[in-house]
Amino acid sequence: MVGSHLSSNANPDGVSAEASNDSPYRGTLEELDSLCVEGKVKEAVEVLNLLEKLRIPVDLPRYLLLMRQCGETKSLTEAKIVHRHAIQHLSPLKVSSYNKILEMYLECGSVDDALSIFNNMPERNLTTWDTMITHLAKNGMLGDIDEGMLHFESMSKDYGIVPSMAHFVRVVDMIGSIGHLDEAFEFIEKMPMEPSADIWETLMNLCRVHGNTGLGDRCAELVEQLDPSRVNDQSKAGLVPPKASDLTKEGEKKKLASKNLLEVRSRVHEYRAGDTSHPENDKIYALLRGLKAQMKEAGYIPETKFVLHDIDQEGKEEALLAHSERLAVAYGLLSSSARSPIRVIKNLRVCGDCHTALKIISKLVGRELIIRDAKRFHHFKDGLCSCRDYW
Repeated sequence: MVGSHLSSNANPDGVSAEASNDSPYRGTLEELDSLCVEGKVKEAVEVLNLLEKLRIPVDLPRYLLLMRQCGETKSLTEAKIVHRHAIQHLSPLKVSSYNKILEMYLECGSVDDALSIFNNMPERNLTTWDTMITHLAKNGMLGDIDEGMLHFESMSKDYGIVPSMAHFVRVVDMIGSIGHLDEAFEFIEKMPMEPSADIWETLMNLCRVHGNTGLGDRCAELVEQLDPSRVNDQSKAGLVPPKASDLTKEGEKKKLASKNLLEVRSRVHEYRAGDTSHPENDKIYALLRGLKAQMKEAGYIPETKFVLHDIDQEGKEEALLAHSERLAVAYGLLSSSARSPIRVIKNLRVCGDCHTALKIISKLVGRELIIRDAKRFHHFKDGLCSCRDYW
């Protein structure tokens, strides 16, 4: 698992990265280019600040490359600095540049910043809507179907933009991902054009996830008619429960691959499941145990089925505490200012017990926990998750 925590103490204007006498960089465009290519976002932003101080102009392609790197590394603090520089030095920006800023914030998981950009753009085009709808659906922020449909319908009614087939696919995914499969089917039937194989395949896969084999089989037949190469015997079979041996193998893969990189004030802390090497290890586990006691008072029951080791119940509960996303969140709670959001990026799917625990923790501590796992963004706040427990 890979995670990053951004403290609210970090200065969004980049004061901490301003040029100083002992900076290792000279402030050249060549340095900026090299750091961008290497993916060293913090260092690149430091050079960007130096260039501003030296009044050396930076062209649009360099800004766009830096925006892409901020999005790929989920560097929200640096993204805000790059945004500020771009507005200050490149205005007026074209809609294509605003789209890149929008995408940068969405890739960083900051829906609030993205919505602010979206709502204040001087104009929008098809790419703007495509970016917004795609990422909001992926982040689980369009769980309210009515809100999502308002965005979709506004494209044509208010802006005269004709939705493409790809937009219809995303709306089907948005509706069906929270279990509204019949509503998704009705939406497809009302489409102004013939649904494509992508449409039916999307609904077919959602039916498999939610166990609606009847509708899933019907979708599979339609996919097979439109594109036989997409459907095999297994996909037509509907919901196929995984074998216990498959779950064990998957667990072994996760055991090997699960790790977490927690970023606090420009330092990177690496965690793996069961990690006890952090200097603040005792405080981290003490906090987790204290939270577990409060969680149990709130009705939390550990789902020890996610622990595949042959150990007793108490040992399994202790193993759950050591999941890397919990270690990352705990250190974020210890090291950040009160009420600031905690951001974690995970390279694997969050387990069901951690998902339940993080919902309860968000309510207990009054903090927003933003977790990006292998499937989507999860915004935990006030005991709820933006994914509506579908991921």
